[in-house]
Amino acid sequence: MKKSLLKLVGLVAVSALVLSACTSNADSPGLEYMPDMYRSPAVEAYVDYGEVRGRIDESKKTVLRAMTPPTYTIPFFGTDSTEVKLMMPYSRLANASFKTTHGLYNEPVTTNDEYTAAAADKNMIVLTALNSEKVLAKGKELFTAMCQHCHGEKGDGNGPMVVSGAYSGVPNYAERAALSDGQMFYSIYYGKGMMGSHRSLLNKKEIWTVIHYIRSLQSSEYGKFNSDGSATVADTTNQN
Repeated sequence: MKKSLLKLVGLVAVSALVLSACTSNADSPGLEYMPDMYRSPAVEAYVDYGEVRGRIDESKKTVLRAMTPPTYTIPFFGTDSTEVKLMMPYSRLANASFKTTHGLYNEPVTTNDEYTAAAADKNMIVLTALNSEKVLAKGKELFTAMCQHCHGEKGDGNGPMVVSGAYSGVPNYAERAALSDGQMFYSIYYGKGMMGSHRSLLNKKEIWTVIHYIRSLQSSEYGKFNSDGSATVADTTNQN
């Protein structure tokens, strides 16, 4: 008798629980139990969080939520035409040989000597007496994080990776002063020799910034200006 009573009570409890999740509204999903099991708590990149369930939050209407743009799209920063031009896709293609030497698959390539042609490309960030200190400081920060381990603190090709014997053949920047900024950009963007492509690590603005810092390693006077605003070092690196 007691067992039957317990079964009856249990059945009533389960029935009550099930029925409590029901509703007369045909569009209602009812009550949810343990929604974390099937609803992702992650922020969804393309959801407009400025309007959630009919509630409008104007402060979030124009905020970018997708932090990593889809492949081949152009990051957009404000309405500064110079910045927009700087962030446009790189006009030069990788050489066809890079498919095997640097793993550049499934993208347009060329048989033309784009590296030599890049000698005509000028640094898109123009150093002035007003921005030089800031640009070089940023360049040093990027160089330290992305380049110093191989190229060395002084750009002499004796970074920790070289000293350890892991890599060899890293050039001394002092011996590459004749290279144009455009050729440096091409080499950093697509890679050259044993160095792999850095375009996934540095955007175009950052690469041009690093190149300015490399120039300062080649000459202690680089990035310095006279009282009349003219550069202390003569323009021999194909700058704007």
